Amino acid sequence: MLTAFIVAIIGSVKVNRLHSWQISYAEALDTQLRLAAQVSRSSQVITPRFIAGVDVSAGKTPEMATGAVVVLNYPELRLVETKVARGKLNFPYIPGLLSFRESPLILDACQRLTITPDLILVDGQGIAHPRRIGLASHLGLFLNTPTIGCAKSRLCGSHEMPGEKPGSYAEIIDNGETIGAALRTKLGVKPVYVSIGHKIDLQTAIYWVMNCCRGYRLPEPTRLAHLAAGGNLKQGRDSVVPEADYQLKFFG
Repeated sequence: MLTAFIVAIIGSVKVNRLHSWQISYAEALDTQLRLAAQVSRSSQVITPRFIAGVDVSAGKTPEMATGAVVVLNYPELRLVETKVARGKLNFPYIPGLLSFRESPLILDACQRLTITPDLILVDGQGIAHPRRIGLASHLGLFLNTPTIGCAKSRLCGSHEMPGEKPGSYAEIIDNGETIGAALRTKLGVKPVYVSIGHKIDLQTAIYWVMNCCRGYRLPEPTRLAHLAAGGNLKQGRDSVVPEADYQLKFFG
C-alpha cells in the first residue's frame, strides 16, 4: 500500500472518496440518485486562472483505455500541463452509467496534476442526463470543482436547431426541465451539447465554452484532452501513470 500512498500525495488535486468503484448495476443507479441531489447548479466561477479539459480514449485491446487531463492558462489558453493514466475499464459499457466506467482513469490522471484547475470542461454530459448526473457532474462532485459538460452528442431531451452564428444556442428540454443547450461554436458545423456539471449555472457554462473556443468545433480544453488521450498531443508535459499504480490506488 506504500505505492498508493505516494501516488496520493505527489499531486495537488484532491479527490473525494464518495463511493467505491467496485459497484453493481443496481448500486450504481442508487448512487446516481443520491449524488444528483448534491450537484450545485449555482455558479462559483469568476475568472479562472487555469482551465482543464478531460477525456477518455479506448485502447487497442478490449477494456483498456487512456484517461487524459490537460491544463491551460487563461486567457491565453496555452497548454501548461498534461497527465494521462492508462488502465483497465472495470465497469461494463452501459448507457447512462458511463461515469462509473471512465471516472477512475480520469481521476487518477487529475490526481497527478501539479497545477490545480479552477474550472474543468468534460467531454461528456453534466445534468443533461436521464438521472441528472452524467460524467461532468460526477467528476465535479469527486473533485469539488466547477465542471461543465460539453458533449459531442445528445443523450436525452430535445431542442430546436440553434442559429448558424457562433454563440447561438437552443435550450435542451427534458420532461419540461431545461437541462442544457445545443450551442453553435463554429459556423457550418454541428452544435455541441453544453450542460451544468457542478458549481456552475447554464449561462455561465455557455459563456466559458465559447470563451475557450479557438476556431474549432470543440473548446480547446476538451479538444486537447481528446488528442492527449489518443496519444496525439505532442506538446506539453506528459506524464503517464503506470497501470500498476492505477489498479492499486483505485481497486486495491
